[in-house]
Amino acid sequence: MKVTLFGYVLRTYLRFALGILAGLVVIFVVVDFVDRAKTYTGPGWVEAAAKLYGYKALVSVQQLGPAALLLAAGVAVSALRKQGEVTAIRALTFGPSALYLPILACSLTACVGLVAFDEWVATHAGRRVDEITTQRFNRGGDWRFYYTPKQWFRRGDRIFFLRSGSAQEGFRDVSIFTVSKQFELRQRLDAAEMHPLEGTRWRLVDVVERGFSGPGSTSVKQLAEAEYDLGVAPGVFRIRPGRPEQMRVPELREQIAARKEVGLATRQFELALHNRFAYPMAALPAALLGVGLALRASRRGHLTAAIVEGLLTAVAMWGLMVVCRTLVLTERLSPFVAAWMPTFLLVLVAGAVWLRREGLLHLPRGRVLVR
Repeated sequence: MKVTLFGYVLRTYLRFALGILAGLVVIFVVVDFVDRAKTYTGPGWVEAAAKLYGYKALVSVQQLGPAALLLAAGVAVSALRKQGEVTAIRALTFGPSALYLPILACSLTACVGLVAFDEWVATHAGRRVDEITTQRFNRGGDWRFYYTPKQWFRRGDRIFFLRSGSAQEGFRDVSIFTVSKQFELRQRLDAAEMHPLEGTRWRLVDVVERGFSGPGSTSVKQLAEAEYDLGVAPGVFRIRPGRPEQMRVPELREQIAARKEVGLATRQFELALHNRFAYPMAALPAALLGVGLALRASRRGHLTAAIVEGLLTAVAMWGLMVVCRTLVLTERLSPFVAAWMPTFLLVLVAGAVWLRREGLLHLPRGRVLVR
């Protein structure tokens, strides 16, 4: 009996989750296409737009998945309750765990699946969305901000201005500044080319070396070619362009370490790394919260109330994520706290709803004073 009931509730929840997710994705794709339809022009635009929205649909699955799991939990329990099946479950002496456990197992599996989906599918789909939008329809948006190669780096007392090239092929048209602790310029190297050697040694071609030993004291030396120990290995300059949300976990960790070594900002990359796990896992306490709200004794208008409560919860969590992201970028909140705060709050609220229903949490009620 328990296994049969478990499977029935699980199938009901899974059916609603897949249906709601499909509906949300279709709504998103249709609204986005209608909003941007004027920009899709030129030969073969239909095929290009179809590919674009195919990739956008994949990205939206990852973005809307937690909301679908939240809405499905409330709707599934409300549907069972409306049909009198929750009453029948109680008559068979089964407690709320008969509803909580199947939804917990299904949502946990779905959360892990969303993490894997984001890692292996959504990251690639996101890059393809940017490529098609920029190259085919000439709409870059903030594309240049993420894909323009980095040129300024700092390592220790040296500041590197690498105008073009790469760590593998060598850099061209470079300037290297050596500064003191008081940020006073001590030396400047300008070279037409800069190629890696062994360790931290580099070969500079067509070099102009300027030294600044004191006020009004400057020395200039020109060299056709010279070797310098610049205290930095070639791997440090392997800064990959792109949105952090479109990088896989190993790439994010590599970029965080590399950027720290050359003095570039890493907070957005750290936030993306934590969100790779925190954002999908927020659906687990959200689904349990949906079950708890749907089981309230004073519930009226079950399906409508479930949808409204789910949407309000999703909007509140989305707003909190936006605020936390802003605080991270302005260096007022750590990426770890910002990523996991919505999940932690959902755990607290879901736990409070469950304790309240079990009679283990008594909330103070307002009193009316009569004179």
